[in-house]
Amino acid sequence: MLGLFKAKKKTAPIKVLIVDDEPDLVSTVEYRLKFAACHTVTASNGQEGLERAAAEKPDLILLDTNMPVMDGHEMLGRLRADPALQRIPVIMLTARCESRDVAAASAYGVSDYVTKPFDFAELMAKIQSILKDRRSQ
Repeated sequence: MLGLFKAKKKTAPIKVLIVDDEPDLVSTVEYRLKFAACHTVTASNGQEGLERAAAEKPDLILLDTNMPVMDGHEMLGRLRADPALQRIPVIMLTARCESRDVAAASAYGVSDYVTKPFDFAELMAKIQSILKDRRSQ
């Protein structure tokens, strides 16, 4: 009977950093992730994304390729070069779908590559799968 009164272990919400310069896409993804009980942080370019990643230590990053100031590939390279940030899973979320773009992202060890337009349910399934795999390691 005492087991009924034990506090259930609370798990922290998943923290997702969205790095994209398209405000409408960011707000839509942010809204959907919050609806799925995720905490979101946003950045509108790669430089800001690196700063937010360092400050927030997200569980996962959704990263666009084409952005001002610093593009997604440069951010990804710097992220992977930083020992404190290099293990954060990254899903590229971009309109660029040429094989050289996918190969460049793969060289940095991205967890997945999703092209715009995308199905949000599929994106959520990928996020959950990546985080489940990461937690079981």
